[in-house]
Amino acid sequence: MEQTPTDPAEFIASLPDEVRSDVEHLDAAISEVMSSHSKTMWEGKFWGGTDQHIIGYASVSYERPGGAVEWFMVGLAPQKGSISVYVNAVDDDGYLVEQYADRLGKARVGKAAINFKTVDDIDLDALLQLVAKAEKQVPSV
Repeated sequence: MEQTPTDPAEFIASLPDEVRSDVEHLDAAISEVMSSHSKTMWEGKFWGGTDQHIIGYASVSYERPGGAVEWFMVGLAPQKGSISVYVNAVDDDGYLVEQYADRLGKARVGKAAINFKTVDDIDLDALLQLVAKAEKQVPSV
C-alpha cells in the first residue's frame, strides 16, 4: 500500500449510499480528534492481497528490520459488508485496540483492527477515547 493523491472527501463521496453516511460520521469524529495531523488516502494491495482504500490519519514512521516504513496511526476503511478502523498504537500493556476490546460494542477486534457492520454497532465514545490515546503517541514534527 502507498499514499496516493486521492482526496479523502472525494473518496467518501464516491461510496455507495448504504455505507457513505457511516463513513462520513466516523471520518468527522476521527478527524476532530486527529485535527492537528495529516489525513491521506492509502491505496493498493493490503496484507492478504486484497485491494484496499484506507483513509489514514497521522503519518508515522516505524523502524523495521528492513528500514523505516511510513504508515498511518489511525485508519478508516469501508470493506465489503463492514467498516474497519485500524489503530496502530501500543503501550507498555500491549496493543491499544486489545485493551479497549470489551468497551467497543458489537465489533470483531484484532491486535490493531476493529471491524463492525454499522456505526450503531460500536460505542463511539470508547472508539474516540482509543483514537485520542493513540493520537498522543504521534511524534511532534
